[in-house]
Amino acid sequence: MKVNTDGVLLGAAMTVKPEDRNLLDIGTGTGTIALMAAQRVNGEDYHVADAPRNDVEEVVNIHIDAIDIDEPSASEAAVNFSNSPWSGCLHAYNMSLDAFAAETAGSGQSGVSAREYDLIFSNPPYFEDSLTAPDERKSTARHTSDGLSYRDIFEFAKDRLAENGRVAFVLPAEQEAALCRYGRMCGLHLFRILRIRTVPRKAPTRMIAEFSRQRADAPEDTILTIQNEGQYTQEYLSLTKDFYLFA
Repeated sequence: MKVNTDGVLLGAAMTVKPEDRNLLDIGTGTGTIALMAAQRVNGEDYHVADAPRNDVEEVVNIHIDAIDIDEPSASEAAVNFSNSPWSGCLHAYNMSLDAFAAETAGSGQSGVSAREYDLIFSNPPYFEDSLTAPDERKSTARHTSDGLSYRDIFEFAKDRLAENGRVAFVLPAEQEAALCRYGRMCGLHLFRILRIRTVPRKAPTRMIAEFSRQRADAPEDTILTIQNEGQYTQEYLSLTKDFYLFA
């Protein structure tokens, strides 16, 4: 589960603004989405191939925290961050969201700084009723009953999101109503949804849903199709071209 399509789509499609300075990846895994966010927040013209290793001048005012309860994943994320051009702004922590909230509230000992976030994003577990995976680590990553859920993220975000900040999720399409309902309970409102379908003849199975403190009269609502007749669609290629190496 090092890299998956859901995570890549979230990293490529979520709203990232030039003025974003503090970002948080909840359940980072091996750091893929945080790395994509680092690439995007540093500008469209900032490419890995053109950047010297450990060049921190471009990212001195940007801070991206990435947390994961799974120690091997958090360790691998830290290695991936250190080997990227944005190592100066990426910070990996092996801790749960509850522990991170406590640390950044000043009750912990790890030295993590308290801050408000311009963007909080997550590819959280989403199998709530299915059988758990035999592998304990995969089960924790996939099942909300084992830990993290979008409800936990909303509860954190209602206190720690900047006034003009956003929260972005990638989740199964059927969770839309429950997600939006809980978001409203936390004072966060849907402003953009991207519905994702694998091929044109099928209904969307995933969504990227984004929330803010401001109410939107009519949230932006679009559809992305990944493949058509066995080939990636032009819209998918255009969205992910800065992150994938296509043959």
